[in-house]
Amino acid sequence: MDRSARRVLFVCVENSCRSQMAEAFARIHGKGLIDAYSAGSRPSGSVNPKAIKSMRELGYDLTAHRSKAIHEVPQTYYDYLLSMGCGDACPWLDSDHREDWEIPDPKTLGPEEFRAVRRQIEEKILGLIARL
Repeated sequence: MDRSARRVLFVCVENSCRSQMAEAFARIHGKGLIDAYSAGSRPSGSVNPKAIKSMRELGYDLTAHRSKAIHEVPQTYYDYLLSMGCGDACPWLDSDHREDWEIPDPKTLGPEEFRAVRRQIEEKILGLIARL
């Protein structure tokens, strides 16, 4: 990890779709700037196949990711704690910046609508990087 990189945690309930894609985009676009993690309050145990397929379209392999609980990520200070819109709160994790991005859950959406949510996540990541 680059010590000058900002530590960012993306949180969702299942850690199977939105937070996984956010972590992936942070790794793609924020290399050297963001040390990205994702987790869920009630992880599903697997990454959503639609998310895997959607990110594969962009050349990113989400099969290397795994759905994990909040207690499985480093219990340390995070520069940014970002909820994907599921209302999860992580009061025990130390962070200066907390935001709820209010991104709709795409897991039941068709391919085009899913891609629209994927684009929304990528735009949020690019906006975060611009602020850093």
